[in-house]
Amino acid sequence: MKQIVRIAAITAVAVATMAPSKPAPNWLATVNVTAAGSHVLGNPAAKVKLAEYVSYTCSHCGHFHQKADSALKLAYVQPGKLSLEIRHIVRDPVDLTVAMLTNCGKPGGFFIRHNDFMAGQDKWLAKYGSMNQAQQARWYAGPTASRLQAVARDFGFYEIMAKRGYTTSKVNTCLADKTKVDKLTGQTAQAGEQGVNATPSFAVNGVVLAGTHDWDSLQTQLAARF
Repeated sequence: MKQIVRIAAITAVAVATMAPSKPAPNWLATVNVTAAGSHVLGNPAAKVKLAEYVSYTCSHCGHFHQKADSALKLAYVQPGKLSLEIRHIVRDPVDLTVAMLTNCGKPGGFFIRHNDFMAGQDKWLAKYGSMNQAQQARWYAGPTASRLQAVARDFGFYEIMAKRGYTTSKVNTCLADKTKVDKLTGQTAQAGEQGVNATPSFAVNGVVLAGTHDWDSLQTQLAARF
């Protein structure tokens, strides 16, 4: 009887050893949306919750993204140690138009669209200098949807969205979303109340980091928390 029990125990251990292990969560594909409408990438239970305050017409934000995005995601988000939230700062109609487009579609695709506009910022933002006063006047007069559509045409945003399968009709529908406009301007107002007065800015676990506006200084702050 003891021999039978011993064999059964060995068999149980072998079966347990052979059982497939549970795959690690893919935090780079995990996106949640906050009540304020901002998107969070990564482990919701991460030790460090990083919020990035972004203006799409801020060249410093574009440079930060190009330098830090891969490092942040690979070193911190993918292992589940840090979650990354994007909070919008809307400064002008161009800013608002891009924010409306990155927020257009399913939440899981937000960071892909965000990367499309940030990675190509140098190219589309350079068009600003060639815009005449008549063009720019269209961005500020008339219904919101018409103004944002004018911006999207002038900067080639329809073409950027088309690469992700968005038709002109779908883009126009997104640009006419009044609820989304309110969400984005609400994020801007909330950031001001929290003392954010420059972009990019950052908050860790709800506390805005003073004097931190680039990857080098942010990296030092993160290293201290791990």
